Amino acid sequence: MRIVVPVKAVPDVVEEIELTADETGIDRDYLKFVVSEWDAQALEEALLVKDSSGADVVAVGLASDPDIDQALYTALAKGADSAVKITDGGDGTGPAGDRAAGPAGGRAARPTGDRAALLAGYLAAEPADLVITGVQAADDIDGQLPPMLAARLGQPHVSVVVGVTVAEGAIVVRQEFAGGRVHELRVELPAVIGVQAARQAPRYAPISRIRQAMQAGELREAAADPAAAAPAPAVRRLFRPEQATHAEMLDGDADEVAEAIADLLRSRGLVKG
Repeated sequence: MRIVVPVKAVPDVVEEIELTADETGIDRDYLKFVVSEWDAQALEEALLVKDSSGADVVAVGLASDPDIDQALYTALAKGADSAVKITDGGDGTGPAGDRAAGPAGGRAARPTGDRAALLAGYLAAEPADLVITGVQAADDIDGQLPPMLAARLGQPHVSVVVGVTVAEGAIVVRQEFAGGRVHELRVELPAVIGVQAARQAPRYAPISRIRQAMQAGELREAAADPAAAAPAPAVRRLFRPEQATHAEMLDGDADEVAEAIADLLRSRGLVKG
């Protein structure tokens, strides 16, 4: 069984994020990028399937994603059998490059429809029995990559999956619903699965193993035809979160602080007396 796991590099949410001058996107030029947490879960689930069935796991990423090499080397260090970087015209030339250009020439996140089209182009040349991807990403949260990719490939799709096991000629997936309800589906292969969470926490990749993968130079490039994608929604404006009031620190000894708290509760009508 050949399992392909698309991985995406997204801005590290612990970084200070600034908007572009026209406020239609985030300024990505000075941000640190990390693997999408849902893609890390998808990779872990694929590796668990490999451990139990001997499947071949291939991590793939778009060459235009910032720091994608590091993400792919990390996937190799965790146990992926190979890694592929899809070249996609994201250097600013051609249709894909034009769509990837952000405001004032800055880099923008590639629309989900474009990502699905490019991944489908790669998979048309190098088919997979199973595609396991993250159900969404921190910089879009639309959950549309798995169904869009499945539609382009003409394959069945299940999202919000929390477990994948191999059956004879098929897989059995556990799909999660609101309230913690879960049911199982038997899915014929080939198929596309969107993972919400793996059966166990993503494994750790030591720096030494990541460096070994980098020294081995094991990334392979594959060209994908940037086929036409569905029009992406136009972002008119982003807004910064409203600044909340800061906490007030109470000074004094225990009796003084207790009295101040009591006065505050009385002023809000929460206690009497």
